[in-house]
Amino acid sequence: MRDTSRNLALFPASFDPVTNGHLDLVQRASRVFPNLVVSVAHNIEKAGTFSVEERLEMLRGAIGDLPGVRITAFEGLVVDYAREISAATIVRGLRANADFEYEFEMALMNRHMRPEIETLFLMTSQAYFYLSSSRLKELVRFGVDVSEWVPPVVEKHLREKFSKR
Repeated sequence: MRDTSRNLALFPASFDPVTNGHLDLVQRASRVFPNLVVSVAHNIEKAGTFSVEERLEMLRGAIGDLPGVRITAFEGLVVDYAREISAATIVRGLRANADFEYEFEMALMNRHMRPEIETLFLMTSQAYFYLSSSRLKELVRFGVDVSEWVPPVVEKHLREKFSKR
């Protein structure tokens, strides 16, 4: 078993696409952990709107050179990836009760499989409580300006993706 670093945390999500809510969590988690890996989770069960490569490109454009933050992608179980990169903590965001139930069950399962890895929940900021990637994609399909909820690089990708349909 690898030793985990107490200074390294993993923030995994689908980021399909990344929102300002995600970025708020990244910035807050990076103040707690000197080293943060922000990782696109490739879910083989779901066909995402954007490819993993597009999501990585949007994350790089949105986060830039935030000190101590590294952007990656992975397939498989998040606890296995956390162990692979020697992360001691998995950071997850919570918006509402539905998030809590899902995340709580996943955290308990992860703890059962890898008790050395902790899960840290960060509550979303009030400004982003109702924000979700799927809701934003729906709004863009109807021509709504979503620039207040996503970084410019993401807005550009959303417009390009949905203007082709």
